[in-house]
Amino acid sequence: MDTELTERQHIILRAIIQNYLETGEPVGSRTLSKSTELSLSSATIRNEMADLEDMGYIFQPHTSAGRIPSDKGYRLYVDMLMADKEQELTDLKNVVLEKSDKVDKVLKQAAKVLAANTNYATMVSAPVNHRNTLKFIQLSQVDADQIVAVIVMSGNVIKNKIIEVDEELGNETVLKLNMLLNTTLNGMSIEEINLGLIARLKEQAGIHSRVISDVLDAVAEIIHVEDDMEIYTSGATNIFKYPELSDKQSAQEIISAFEEKQQLAELVTETLSSEENHGIQVYIGDETPVRTMKDCSVVTATYELGEGMRGTIGIIGPKRMDYEHVMKTLKTLQKELDAINYKEPKEQEGE
Repeated sequence: MDTELTERQHIILRAIIQNYLETGEPVGSRTLSKSTELSLSSATIRNEMADLEDMGYIFQPHTSAGRIPSDKGYRLYVDMLMADKEQELTDLKNVVLEKSDKVDKVLKQAAKVLAANTNYATMVSAPVNHRNTLKFIQLSQVDADQIVAVIVMSGNVIKNKIIEVDEELGNETVLKLNMLLNTTLNGMSIEEINLGLIARLKEQAGIHSRVISDVLDAVAEIIHVEDDMEIYTSGATNIFKYPELSDKQSAQEIISAFEEKQQLAELVTETLSSEENHGIQVYIGDETPVRTMKDCSVVTATYELGEGMRGTIGIIGPKRMDYEHVMKTLKTLQKELDAINYKEPKEQEGE
C-alpha cells in the first residue's frame, strides 16, 4: 500500500475507480457520498479528491465536474488488487494446512482405537478428492522467464506449477490473464474444459495465447496426477493372534502389505470406485481385491469429510471375525468422521 496516501484516501480512490469502471462516467463527490461503505460527507470527500488530484491519482476532464483515474491511479489500484489476492491465497493456505493437520491426527487416532476395539488389523485412508473442480487460479511473475501458477481445487487442494514464458509479462498482463482464467474456469471440472473453450480462451488472450495453453496443460497435469495416498494403519501384529493366519506365509505377506501400503491403496481405490458406495462392504477370502489377503476377511466403509472428499476405513482379520461387532464399530466411526466439520472457506472464490 502506498504510504503517500492515508487509509481514507485509499478507500476513496478505490471507490472512484470501481465506480468509473462500472459506469464509464466521471465520478463526483455527491455520487461517492451516497455510498454506504464510505459514510462521509460530500465536503470531506471533495477535500480528499482535491488532494488525490494534486498527487496525480485522478484528474478532471474539461467537460465534467467529476474525476476519472489517471494511469498512476490505475497502477496503484492494480497493485492493491494483487496484494489483496496474495493475502487471500496466504490465508487460504493457512486454513488448509491447519485443517489438514487436524484431520491427520483424527485419522491416526481412529486407526488406533479401531484396532484396540476389534483386535484386528486396521487402516484409515486420508480423504482424497473424487470430483475435482477448479476454484481459483493465481498466476504470479517469478522472473523474466517464469511464472508460477497456484491452482486451488475443490476441497481446497492447493498445487503449484512453474511455467516457462518467452517474455516478461508484467503485473497488468498477469492480472488480466488471472481475471480471464478465473471468470471462465471457476467451478469447472477438467472434463468440461473442451477444445472449444480452450480456443475461445486463447483468442481472448491474444498475443498471450501460448501462456493460456501452458496454464491449461498444467491444470490438466495437476488434476490427473494422483499424489501418494496417505494411509494410517494400526494393529497389524494382531494378525498373529489367529492361528489360521499366523501359521501361514500369508501372515508375513499381510504385515508387508501394511508396511508398504501399495496394496492397501489398491483396496481404497476399489472401495471408492463407486460414487454410490457409502455403506459397509464385506470381502471374504477370494473376494478381496488384495492378493495377499485371500485368507482373510476385509470389511470396509467409505466416509466423507466434505464435497467430494472421501476416504476408506478398513478392518482386516480372519474369516471367522466377529462380523456383527466389526460392522457396528465401523458404522459408528463412519458416522463420527462424516460429522467432522470440514466446510470450505466461503470467501475464497477467485476474482
